[in-house]
Amino acid sequence: QVQLVESGGGLVQAGDSVRLSCAASGRTFNSYNMGWFRQAPGKEREFVAAIRWTDSSSTAYADFVEGRFTISRDNAKNTVYLQLNSLKPEDTAVYYCAALHWSTREPFGAWGQGTQVTVSS
Repeated sequence: QVQLVESGGGLVQAGDSVRLSCAASGRTFNSYNMGWFRQAPGKEREFVAAIRWTDSSSTAYADFVEGRFTISRDNAKNTVYLQLNSLKPEDTAVYYCAALHWSTREPFGAWGQGTQVTVSS
């Protein structure tokens, strides 16, 4: 089973950028499609971005991303990244990574502790 540890969040201003990392342990990491999700206060967790394990150039994003975020992975380092650019206050949330089913974007397996991103206006 894959274990996940997210990092890289923090307090930033609107328009800033931040890079999140998700370090995975487990020899089967490279077999999973991976995704980023987020949960804002008082809201349900939502899908942000996904990347295939077979082709790291194959990615998908939620509509609200609007070209501002980029997901990538380094299978040699067992790490998935999420580059967040042009951040908005509404991007404030705890960001999580997880394995997911590509067709449905539904996550499965264990969650990490998440990393908080707070965007001030």
